[in-house]
Amino acid sequence: MKLALLSDIHANLQAFDACLAHAQAVGAQRYALLGDLVGYGADPVAVVQRVIQMAGEGAIVLKGNHDEMAVMPDGANKTLGGSTADWTHAQLDAAQRAYLDALPLTHREDTTLLVHASVDSPGRWRYVDDERSAGASLDACADQPGVHYVFGGHVHQQMLYYRGTGRGLMKFAPTPGVPVPMPRHRQWVATIGSVGQPRDGDPRAMYALFDMSAAQVTFHRVPYDYQSAAAAIRAAGLPEYFAKRLEDGR
Repeated sequence: MKLALLSDIHANLQAFDACLAHAQAVGAQRYALLGDLVGYGADPVAVVQRVIQMAGEGAIVLKGNHDEMAVMPDGANKTLGGSTADWTHAQLDAAQRAYLDALPLTHREDTTLLVHASVDSPGRWRYVDDERSAGASLDACADQPGVHYVFGGHVHQQMLYYRGTGRGLMKFAPTPGVPVPMPRHRQWVATIGSVGQPRDGDPRAMYALFDMSAAQVTFHRVPYDYQSAAAAIRAAGLPEYFAKRLEDGR
């Protein structure tokens, strides 16, 4: 089965549509959305409604920290994400907020564990951004025998870590579009990047396709109309910074 892994959509409908179309074109058979459906972007209602529809068709959906903030905004939170939480909360209706609130933090699929941030206390939203934190996330699977693959988002970068002969993890930067074998005798942690908020200087959207039968993953970069997404942010009256971020890929 080919599982499309998408995370950190951040209410960017243009990027979401582009990634879904790309995934369908390359043979995705099922979809997993790993949280942060909303926040920053201008189209939380349309994105959440699309996600609810996909969930009804069998998609896996997890909660991210921005989804949590949109359900219960903290007025004292002066971070960039916190600055749009009140606005997003007001855009969503009660049913949509209830849907986000009820989402799980992790999902186990055979030998694969899906999470937004780290398996190590997933509700504390820890970043998996180096070998040490990737190892902590993997070690937290010890109470779930048989897990060989951990996929997450949250850090907005595409990276792969694997455990070799020792306890430490090795880091591997994938090339977009090139399949990476993930033999089952090793354990793996991957961050799949952000659909709607890339931050590596490249405005193209990010997602990954995991071929569970072949035990290989392909990280993708997808062009989309980021100028329209930025224009929607400006039209909504959200901070200019979030529009520029899409245009600059930062």
